[in-house]
Amino acid sequence: MTSYDYDLFVIGAGSGGVRAARLSAAQGVRVAIAEDLYVGGTCVNAGCIPKKILVFASDFNAAFQLAPAYGWSVSSPTFNWHTLIQNKNREIGRLNNIYREILNRSGCTLIEGRAKIFDPHTVQVADKNITAERILIATGSWPFVPEFPGREFVTTSNEVFHFSDIPKRVVIVGGGYIAVELAGIFSGLGAKTELVCRGDKLLRGFDEDIRVMAGAEIEKNEVSINYSSEILHVERSSLGELKVTLNNGKEVIADRVIYATGRKPKTEDLGLESTAVQQDSDGAIMVNENFQTAQSSIFALGDVINRKALTPVALAEASHLVQHLFGQKAQPMNYDLIPTAVFSRPNIGTVGLTESQARHIYGDISIFKSHFTPLRNALGGSNERIFMKTIVDRLSDRVLGVHMVGQEAGEIIQGIAIALKAGATKAIFDSTIGVHPTVAEEFVTMREESK
Repeated sequence: MTSYDYDLFVIGAGSGGVRAARLSAAQGVRVAIAEDLYVGGTCVNAGCIPKKILVFASDFNAAFQLAPAYGWSVSSPTFNWHTLIQNKNREIGRLNNIYREILNRSGCTLIEGRAKIFDPHTVQVADKNITAERILIATGSWPFVPEFPGREFVTTSNEVFHFSDIPKRVVIVGGGYIAVELAGIFSGLGAKTELVCRGDKLLRGFDEDIRVMAGAEIEKNEVSINYSSEILHVERSSLGELKVTLNNGKEVIADRVIYATGRKPKTEDLGLESTAVQQDSDGAIMVNENFQTAQSSIFALGDVINRKALTPVALAEASHLVQHLFGQKAQPMNYDLIPTAVFSRPNIGTVGLTESQARHIYGDISIFKSHFTPLRNALGGSNERIFMKTIVDRLSDRVLGVHMVGQEAGEIIQGIAIALKAGATKAIFDSTIGVHPTVAEEFVTMREESK
């Protein structure tokens, strides 16, 4: 019988890796986990958590503008970027320590160093060989910046949270989650913000009505959106400014150019060539329904397999894997009805099928829409609007998709997702008593079908 140093070696101490390591150790499994960058992964250090902190900071600007209408005297509020970043760093440090404590209490061995696969049962960390019966790859993803003249002058979302100063003028490239969130943050904090989007709308893959509404509302928040545009080149002047030239001939002067055009699975220099592990054209590790690669002893989950690049999905995949390996036989992971939110200004929340997807799959569907000014903005004169949309299968009356643009959309859509997961029909929505006066009650009061 072969003897190994560990039963499971996890590469990557992000959300998925830590969950898998902790739950495995709780089953009495000998576990080691290696991390070469930051414990807690992208979500804690350069993603969800610091981003949401900066979103909160950017929201105050709009609140100050509304305050006088509600009787508050707000005299010249000022913003200090250094204070925000210092406090953000303190919170991230606290969370890093919590992750370390979780691993230590569970009995996992945390190795802070770069792990590289040597063979199907061996990893190398700092020139030391460590053997394991199984290896789990949970290395996440990394920002991708294409090649173009001046590429060396741009930054990515990784660096945003460590800027020494807030830029007064910023160009953000991309039209997805990260790009629109960063645009909201910087415009809300007072920076002149230009968004460069290759497509004719933002948020490819979202419902078309949401895409149109989001673009219109984001522009209300002083973000200039350049649609059907790409950067040709970036030059740095003698004064340190960046001159950005777009493919339509437009030139923009900026202090920072941030690329948020997507992320790729982080597999570089991981040693996969020494195994039978297979990757797709984007570099994502290919796995079966139990997250096993073509190399039977090696598994992968989270962003590195590029299914649904969301922290809660990685956590669910980790729980599924541990149950499969060390517990009872697990059912295949279900990726249907996963809710998601974009923490732009305003928020976007969505769960289920888009209208085009629903028409393709079900054919005969009903659409319900609502478009209104929220009560909060009634006194202050804000022109921000709310948009809600419900998609229903006409034959079964089951609600197939729910989409929203507006305040607290992420918070609201979480509750809606539970209803859809339970198979709620439009009749159930209609028979539910609303909480008044709230924005969310509109989802149970929409009665007239949209044409």
